[in-house]
Amino acid sequence: MGQKVSPIGFRTGITLGWQSTWFAPKADYGDFLVEDQKIRQYVDSRFNRRMPKGAVAKTEIIRTRNEVKVTLHSARPGVVIGPRGGEVDRFREELEEMTGRKISVNVIEIKEPDLNAALVAESIAEQLGKRASFRRTMKQYCESAMNAGAKGVKIICSGRLAGSEMARKETQKLGSIPLHTLDANVDYAVATSRTTYGAIGIKVWIYKGKFGEEIVQSPHRRRRRPPRRIGPATRDSGRSRAVPTQDSKKAASPKAKAAAAPNVAAAPNVAASPPEPDKGRPEDTKAS
Repeated sequence: MGQKVSPIGFRTGITLGWQSTWFAPKADYGDFLVEDQKIRQYVDSRFNRRMPKGAVAKTEIIRTRNEVKVTLHSARPGVVIGPRGGEVDRFREELEEMTGRKISVNVIEIKEPDLNAALVAESIAEQLGKRASFRRTMKQYCESAMNAGAKGVKIICSGRLAGSEMARKETQKLGSIPLHTLDANVDYAVATSRTTYGAIGIKVWIYKGKFGEEIVQSPHRRRRRPPRRIGPATRDSGRSRAVPTQDSKKAASPKAKAAAAPNVAAAPNVAASPPEPDKGRPEDTKAS
C-alpha cells in the first residue's frame, strides 16, 4: 500500500495554523474536542446542506476563558449573515443553546471560490448528484482553477462512475502538485456525492504557489481587445474610423509620391525659368 498523508495535516504547525486554538486540562480535553466536532457538523448541515447554501469552506474555533469564538469562511457571506444580521444572531443563539457557553460568530468572505479545494469538491459532488458527466465536470473545474491563478490542480473521482457495474478511479490533472514541499501552499479537500447508484468520493488538490506569494489574476481569464490605432486625420475629423491599411501606408511614403509624379522631379527648372522675348521675323530685321 502507498503511504499517503493529508497535505493539510502535513503542514499544520509548520506553515499552516490550527483550525482549533485552545488549551484544556486533561479532564476537559475530550469534552472540548467533541464540542468542536458538533459545532462543525452543525455548521455544515445548516449552511452547506440546506437551501440557500452559504458555501462555508472552513470553520475556525478559538476558545478563551469566558467565550468561544467561531469564524466562518464563506463564499456567500450575505447568505450566512442574512438581512440585517438576523441569520447570524439566530445561529449564535442556537450554538449557545447547544453548547451552554457564550459564543461570538465572525464571517470572513472567500474572494476566489475557484481556488478553494473544499468549495470545488462540494461543487463537483453537487454536479455528479445531478447526473452530470464526471469527465466534463472534472475538466471544467480544473480549467477554472487554473484560470483563477492556480499553478496546479488534481482531481480524483472514485466509485461507480456513470453507473458502471465495477467501481474505478479517474484522475484529472493540470500543472504541478509538489506534495513533499512544505513551503508549497497546497489546499486539499474531500467530498462525497450520494448518488442513486452509490457513493462517489472526490478528492481535490490545488497548488497556489509558495507561502507568502500573492496569486496574480491570470491574463487568460478575461481577454480584452487592444485599442485600435487611429490616424491623425481620422482623429481630427471624428467622422471616419478607418484604420490605415498596409496599402495606404505604402501610398503615403515619399518613394511612392516621387514615382507618381516623375515629370516634376525630372525637370524642376522648367517652371522657374522666365519666358524669352519675341525677336520677330528675319525679314523685319533686314528692313530696319
